[in-house]
Amino acid sequence: MNIHEYQAKAIFKEYGIPVPKGFLARSALEAFELACELERGGAKKFVVKAQVHAGGRGKAGGIKICASLDEVERAAGEMLGKKLVSHQTGAGGKPVKSVLVDEATDIAKEFYVGFAIDRSNYAPALIASKEGGVEIEEVAKRAPEKVLTFLLSPHSEVDGFIVRRILSAFGLERAQTQKLTDILQSLYRIFKSKECTLAEINPLALTSDGNLLAIDAKLNFDDNALFRHPELRVLRDPDQDDSLEVLARRYGVDYVRMDGLIGCMVNGAGLAMATMDLVDGVGLRPANFLDIKGGAQKESVVNAFKLLSQDPKVKVVLINIFGGIVRCDMVAQGLVDALGEVDVKAPMVVRLVGTNENDGRKILEGSGRKFFVVKTLADAKSAVQKALNK
Repeated sequence: MNIHEYQAKAIFKEYGIPVPKGFLARSALEAFELACELERGGAKKFVVKAQVHAGGRGKAGGIKICASLDEVERAAGEMLGKKLVSHQTGAGGKPVKSVLVDEATDIAKEFYVGFAIDRSNYAPALIASKEGGVEIEEVAKRAPEKVLTFLLSPHSEVDGFIVRRILSAFGLERAQTQKLTDILQSLYRIFKSKECTLAEINPLALTSDGNLLAIDAKLNFDDNALFRHPELRVLRDPDQDDSLEVLARRYGVDYVRMDGLIGCMVNGAGLAMATMDLVDGVGLRPANFLDIKGGAQKESVVNAFKLLSQDPKVKVVLINIFGGIVRCDMVAQGLVDALGEVDVKAPMVVRLVGTNENDGRKILEGSGRKFFVVKTLADAKSAVQKALNK
């Protein structure tokens, strides 16, 4: 689960990470009024930032530096009610329903610091770069030597050796040692205590008066851990999520929309990933990741068909079921019954493997429905290509 920058900054403040003074506005007039309040506090310039779940806002016109109150109102008016389209949002963009009005900071240098999970080493990792303000992926591709990575223990803090290495790489003075230590340790505490998949500051700014300030804030959380964090669940903004993904959460199935033509329906996350690889391996693109879980009962099949039928990009449905927990004949009957409730126009390729798979195939073949029933993955590949070309 992602949250907005203003929400992440509120959490930063709780943990003692310094952030610029700022307020959330939902109208151009409110942005103007809040900028007035910042001006009374001594602000000379302002930054208006569109609140969307995507990076690349600056290049897309979602971040504006304003020299006057009128400019703040104009910038907010240009963003609010529109869709921001960046390289991370896709062509559809993300709706802008609020903006963050921050006091502009006099920045001397910009850095990147963040915590993520290093899955190859099964450990949390601290990532740091002296090139902040741009996406860390870009820096890693262009100048990998400028990205430092430290594997950490989930049971310890960021130690002094790591801080000194980063301090040296950033070209900071010893006077900033304690400030950098406090920020890194606080960010790591957030990462662990909130069960984040990502916690980053980009940029972490060195100001002209020698302070360190989190100019931007990004926190992503593990969906599977949210039941332990009711304080985080309420921060979800469904307007920023794909409408079908929101619907899938209500149905209780795991679904991620993608940009391909082949709708996948699978029981089990590992098999779902393998099915997507199968589709990709024949030069096609999956339209989704869809795991209807191990049981694959009629209700979950009906809900899966509802999701697939609402995606106009889906031209072929590939159903790949392993009958372990549930029998294949039960799944087959569930598929037939579900089609009595949901109109699926796309051709369907079905592979059933496992308990009672022969009985399941007979049910499908005798249903009068247009199923391409196959036995092997190779057959599934051929059937998908054939159905797509019809």
